[in-house]
Amino acid sequence: MAGQLKEVRNRIKSVQSTQQITKAMKMVSAAKLRRAQDAIMQMRPYAQKLQEMLSNIVSNIDSGDVNIKLATERPVEKVLLIVITSDRGLAGAYNANIVKAARAAIASKYPAQFAKSNVTIWNVGKKGYESLTRFGYKTNADFKDLFLSLSFEQVQAVSAAAMKAFENGEFDAVELVYSQFKNAATQAFVVEQFLPIAKVQKQPGARKADFIFEPNKEELIAELMPKILNTQLYKAVLDANASEHGARMTAMDKASENANELLRNLKISYNRARQAAITTELTEIVSGAAALQG
Repeated sequence: MAGQLKEVRNRIKSVQSTQQITKAMKMVSAAKLRRAQDAIMQMRPYAQKLQEMLSNIVSNIDSGDVNIKLATERPVEKVLLIVITSDRGLAGAYNANIVKAARAAIASKYPAQFAKSNVTIWNVGKKGYESLTRFGYKTNADFKDLFLSLSFEQVQAVSAAAMKAFENGEFDAVELVYSQFKNAATQAFVVEQFLPIAKVQKQPGARKADFIFEPNKEELIAELMPKILNTQLYKAVLDANASEHGARMTAMDKASENANELLRNLKISYNRARQAAITTELTEIVSGAAALQG
């Protein structure tokens, strides 16, 4: 009986220690989430307006008027997926859901290319790299440590490498797989076209927009397109960063609640075992006293 009491006490101490860790991690994630949320909320309207402007320009320029390499559509033989996950775990199903979205996209959209080993994955974040490598996909680790020093310059390097590879014909399509931040408890896992630049679907009978270009079209497009694409990828990374901290904060909050429930059950078990031990001792005392009187 004494051994059972000691075991329950040890379990209670262990759960209390774990709960202290989960509460501390929740507080840290909450602080990081506030900064990450502010960053994406400020960035999102700017990035969306730039993307809208870029799509409109591409859609309203005649293909023979100016050569737009980054908007050139061609038969998709080789595919690049830029998969954005986190470096650390303890974020619930966050990383698993992004990996699941990437695998589903490959299975549904690019099965023929995958069968020919023509699907390449660039990982931003260690967890995605580890999982997708383990599943046997063709992965690249050049950018997996980006979150160690997250900055626009670091993201720009990834974007520039993807644009160069697309222009050189190394890939015919580039897609982003990441989580869009909604709130601390909700993320939307999306697969988004990065290259070629998507065109706006025109309504039948719609008039062509009349843009006035200053300077000329070639100079403007050559200068504008890379900057807008850099911004689009940076927005996706900021979305993923905020989603990670939100998912981890929620996971640690749930873990702390579960620890409370476990502690309550353990304390009930401890009290029952203690009462049983006291009852046994009293019974032994009474029995001993009765034997002496006899």
